[in-house]
Amino acid sequence: MPQLPATPYPAEVRARLDADAKEVLARYPGSRSALLPLLHLVQSEEGYVSRTGMAFCAETLDLTTAEVTAVATFYSMYRRRPSGDYQVGVCTNTLCAVMGGDAIFDTLKEHLGVGNNETTDDGKVTLEHIECNAACDFAPVVMVNWEFFDNQTPQSATQLVDDLIAGRTVEPTRGAPICSYKETARILAGFPDERPGAVAATGGAGPASLVGLKLAKGEALPQARVVSPRAGQPQDAQPQDAQPQDAQPHDPSPSEHISSHDAPQQTSASDPEHPAGPAAEEGE
Repeated sequence: MPQLPATPYPAEVRARLDADAKEVLARYPGSRSALLPLLHLVQSEEGYVSRTGMAFCAETLDLTTAEVTAVATFYSMYRRRPSGDYQVGVCTNTLCAVMGGDAIFDTLKEHLGVGNNETTDDGKVTLEHIECNAACDFAPVVMVNWEFFDNQTPQSATQLVDDLIAGRTVEPTRGAPICSYKETARILAGFPDERPGAVAATGGAGPASLVGLKLAKGEALPQARVVSPRAGQPQDAQPQDAQPQDAQPHDPSPSEHISSHDAPQQTSASDPEHPAGPAAEEGE
């Protein structure tokens, strides 16, 4: 069914957005390049990109609403329906999933009573699974309004969302302090974050991310492999399954999870007695 034209913004809102949009447009030699920040700008007004917001962007940039819609629906950071004050994203990509991301996501769905991309009744939290948070060395990772909460567990993630709903202060593992999703959208639109200390706050790469850089610089690396500390083990202790450099080959015990990164495996290339041979027919 054809839709009615989008409802225009109230006059005072339109005047404010026009002024902000003019500032955004001044950053770009071509107006079309301003579409992404303008979508963040209208999202900062309503908490999502509404049809009204897309019509505003189209009119401001002399684009069709179809062109704006194509961009707004392509990027997952733009919400297409009202969402919560806090976007809680749980990474469920491969590494985070096997490290506990799937368990965290399932726990939060049950605890909050919502599904993927759904918002709690009080409008506080929108839960979503994310394909990758680009922080594999801190797996499993949860993000709140795009700030990192590293090395999470179902218990710590549950406490996190409870604190957000209760209005208690939460501190990300690294990065700027948490603000509302609308405030985050305005910052992403390119406007300054004027909160004290927010700009100075930052986060760095973890040890696993820096191994390649250290090798490239010729720096010595610790003998122990870079792994997550086991429960109850001091963080600076050597993992139980790390072996000395001069250790002799042996059959692994159940506690050792040897991978191709740790020791040569018996493959057709390294074990002539067990060649790969021809592929079996389907069903054999």
